[in-house]
Amino acid sequence: MNSVRWIASLMAWGVLGAGISLQADDPPPLESQVKAAFLLRFTSFVEWPAAAFADAQSPLTICLMGEDSFGGTLEQLVSGESVNGRKLIVQRIRRPPEPKTCQVLFLSSSEKDAAKVLPLLGPGVLTVGEGEKFLRDGGVIAFAVENRRVRFDINQKAAGEEHLTLSSRLLSVARSVER
Repeated sequence: MNSVRWIASLMAWGVLGAGISLQADDPPPLESQVKAAFLLRFTSFVEWPAAAFADAQSPLTICLMGEDSFGGTLEQLVSGESVNGRKLIVQRIRRPPEPKTCQVLFLSSSEKDAAKVLPLLGPGVLTVGEGEKFLRDGGVIAFAVENRRVRFDINQKAAGEEHLTLSSRLLSVARSVER
């Protein structure tokens, strides 16, 4: 089993709740690989409104904006995967997406103007970024590294404003939830 599938397997077995260690015992997954695995798993714990998609056959698209630290990891993870009957795909973008084209938008830390980008998005976009400032700017999920583990915080109010329903399972494993 390659390392990317190994990470996805761990995520499926509940490592999501504990975070994934970045310890040096065995060769650890790179931080970017762990974040990619989280992005994939988040899609299983969110309900999007039908209006977030162009039509019933539209894929669920994970868009990456800013510096790409994932390489091909995210594409490998989503290859052949689907959520609620929708094929998963990855797109790299340079500017805010058009409505109904991205259901998950990862803004890398190189995107310093999250506060300017987030209001330009239509409803139905799960926004994921890094750090507390991202949540304050209106992002839904922010990655954080704590004790060498990748964790995440959730802004539930922002999720509601985007018409997204977050699973109680996702909320229960977050490091913190702002309501």
